[in-house]
Amino acid sequence: MPETASSGGVVAAVEPTTAAEALLRPGDLVLSVDGQRLRDVIDWWWYTDEPVFTLEIVRSGERLELAVQRCPGQALGVRFTESVFDGIRECDNACAFCFVFALPKGLRPALYVRDDDFRLSFLSGNFITLTNVSDADIDRIIGQHLSPLYVSVHAVDPVVRRRLICPTAEDRALEALDSLLEGGIGTHVQIVLVPGVNDAEVLDETLAYLAERDGILSVGCVPMGYTEHQRKWHSSFDTASARAVLERIDVWQRLMRARSGVGWVYAADELHLLGGVPVPLAEAYDGFPQYENGIGMTRLFIEELRAAAAGRSSPATLVTGELFAPVLRETLSENGWREVRVLPVSNQLFGGNVSVTGLLSGRDIAHAIAHDAGSGPYYVPDLVLNCDGLLLDDVRGVELAALAGADVRFVGSDAGSLVRALVSGEAASR
Repeated sequence: MPETASSGGVVAAVEPTTAAEALLRPGDLVLSVDGQRLRDVIDWWWYTDEPVFTLEIVRSGERLELAVQRCPGQALGVRFTESVFDGIRECDNACAFCFVFALPKGLRPALYVRDDDFRLSFLSGNFITLTNVSDADIDRIIGQHLSPLYVSVHAVDPVVRRRLICPTAEDRALEALDSLLEGGIGTHVQIVLVPGVNDAEVLDETLAYLAERDGILSVGCVPMGYTEHQRKWHSSFDTASARAVLERIDVWQRLMRARSGVGWVYAADELHLLGGVPVPLAEAYDGFPQYENGIGMTRLFIEELRAAAAGRSSPATLVTGELFAPVLRETLSENGWREVRVLPVSNQLFGGNVSVTGLLSGRDIAHAIAHDAGSGPYYVPDLVLNCDGLLLDDVRGVELAALAGADVRFVGSDAGSLVRALVSGEAASR
């Protein structure tokens, strides 16, 4: 039976002047280390953390054993094509607010994968539900100290949990969370808020439950997103309900800051923007533990833009989502960039309440630019691109200018990259 990629990890590259340079080649399939089969890159790191070990590999259909010896601290320098070798674990729930279920048809298959893999939580900060972890998984997480993890809790009330998560098997996620915390695994928690379901008193109950547990490092509260391609939801948070959530979170932040010196629970930027409430100052985010969850990004951008000296710039137009456009426009004006315009783009691909920049499609951006009465160059943040240079609707970044019929340039999404592009008039092409 031929070996497959699920049998181990496929080598993508080996860095020069490292311990593995003379031994491994791109395309090699690494099966085991000292007889231990490899399930993912975590196993690779774990089992190769020795000065001497033996690899079993497959090269051009032939099995080989390679003895590796390295000096203490010397890097192996091996990069694999995938971080998970035996397939991504997918979610077995049917969450009522699941964004993947609400995607339009016809997108590339990878966008419909509902990963719920504790390894990707550790490696990439993906939020998981813990409803599919076994006792063996918990033992492994604790044994290899895969900390911190990122866990979606949503609610602790059992009735509300069933309504939101819709588990297809027994829901033991909270038990698993306790086991991990007792085993020393730090956890960042996410609560996706659905108005009238798990906000208000239910949110208080959830936060009280989490606050009692050592090892809950932070909690991020984000509003439910929905698209026009589903029928379960027709609205999310509005100005009044967003402000109500912010007021409740503020009470908890004051309590936790008095108790432990940090705010601990943080509201998504969207809630501040929806509620018309200024985003907190940078110090209120305590090091931005939930930055990748969209919490604190707006404040950090504002601070970075203020810190960057305004230079001379030719007229330019910045492309962004509808939610961030007013903030961007105001921040540019306050910092002297009055010759720079802002072009908000409506998300027609998803519809619903999707208005963030990172979920804009190539055709929506091109349509907005083509019908814009202003002029370019048009700067598009590169966060709309994946690692292959594709937008969500498979439009290639390098094709966007031709599709829009204008001078389109991609720029880093941080304020520093934007300022450098505006001053120099240059940006990356992808």
